[in-house]
Amino acid sequence: MLKQLKEDVQAVFARDPAARNRLEVLTTYPGIHALMMHRVAHELWKKECKTSARVLSSFSRFVTGIEIHPGAKIGRRFFIDHGMGVVIGETAEIGDDVTLYHGVTLGGTTWNKGKRHPTLEDGVVVGAGAKILGPFTVGKNAKVGSNTVVTKAVPAGVTAVGSPARFIYKEQFKDQPNASPEEQHDLAQNAAKDKFQAYAATPNLADPVFEGMRVLLDRLSYTEQRMNALCARLSKIDPSFKHVEHEHEHELSDKELKVLEDIRRECESQTDKS
Repeated sequence: MLKQLKEDVQAVFARDPAARNRLEVLTTYPGIHALMMHRVAHELWKKECKTSARVLSSFSRFVTGIEIHPGAKIGRRFFIDHGMGVVIGETAEIGDDVTLYHGVTLGGTTWNKGKRHPTLEDGVVVGAGAKILGPFTVGKNAKVGSNTVVTKAVPAGVTAVGSPARFIYKEQFKDQPNASPEEQHDLAQNAAKDKFQAYAATPNLADPVFEGMRVLLDRLSYTEQRMNALCARLSKIDPSFKHVEHEHEHELSDKELKVLEDIRRECESQTDKS
């Protein structure tokens, strides 16, 4: 127990630059207080002292603002920064070196008994206000952005953003886009660990939706150029073709052109950030 506490305190220094000394961490960090009480409550839970465990868990919630069910399994060097509003359900499982920020929910979506809450593998970072709901796995070293709502499994090493969550793959996956999920998992396991990023915020990261729209707009422009070239050649073969083309031609209105230009400008700005 003392060895675990020492590791938990060291994890605070590794991930919070505001931490100054051990006494301050032990006396003023609610995440440490909640974790200490949870480890005791979890031992009581395993020894079938469930009422005592729930009482201690409720006291911890009253004191720290962090609700951790005594049945939840938590690994080593777990860190809850700020902590207010964090909820961790009964069947949640958390690996080593995991970081949660305030307002995070690890919840269930069913009233059935059994596994109802998510599993977070080693090295996962979950930003403030994120909701991870359901009995699935968030892969090793994955990041969940602030206020993201996740309702399906997150592959190892990716960043999940938005509501519902969209996955942003790192460069090692882009180099092998046809890799199977198992191969992607192996790539994430073998890749060097990234520098810790507070709130799971990845700088200079483009929105995947805007990136997809940019590709579609570029493809549309290319297709129009080819169509114009084809029409020019057909008009040389059939002089009447050009007349028919103009007769049925439908040009975009100024409003439609403005919408397309706004979308293209936003896509280009997102691409410049990446």
